[in-house]
Amino acid sequence: MNMSWPALRKARRITGRTLVLRDVTAADAAFILRLRTDERKSRYLSKTPAALNAQIRWLNEYAQVQDQAYFIIQDYAGEPVGTVRLYDPREDSFCWGSWILKDGAPQTAAIESALIVYAYAIDHLGFKRAHFDVRKGNESVWRFHERFGAKRVGETDQDYLYEIDSIAIDSARRRYHKFLPQSITIEWM
Repeated sequence: MNMSWPALRKARRITGRTLVLRDVTAADAAFILRLRTDERKSRYLSKTPAALNAQIRWLNEYAQVQDQAYFIIQDYAGEPVGTVRLYDPREDSFCWGSWILKDGAPQTAAIESALIVYAYAIDHLGFKRAHFDVRKGNESVWRFHERFGAKRVGETDQDYLYEIDSIAIDSARRRYHKFLPQSITIEWM
């Protein structure tokens, strides 16, 4: 049986209720570097060199690949409030991470950006499940995912490993409907 699995695909812009996810560019390097090297936020992230040129080089390399989608989360005025990335497709599952919101981001930015990620991956790319890891010390984030319906399926020394299936994703999307009541709008690359 020849099964055709979904593929990650970049979008230029994904519009939600109050937020927009737009494809990153090298011009976003300083913003991303500030988030990823913030002492408080970065304690739960893989280490990022503090060199702007290294971040620009990574973003230029990202622009050439098709196996991931990396977004700046911004408000409708164009103000960046965070980042999120989809990567590591495995059959009908995708991984998402690099999810960082700056201090002062709208209170609903976490829930709406998560809903946008799931709407994009499930409704528009065809994935059925997601997998991801969260640092054990990052309790607020792993609790967020567990409230969303993710199941802890393993752990490493540093991380809890999670999976969430389409039933749990659909349930969460109904439960949190007020944060993304309409479908997303996508401008493809």
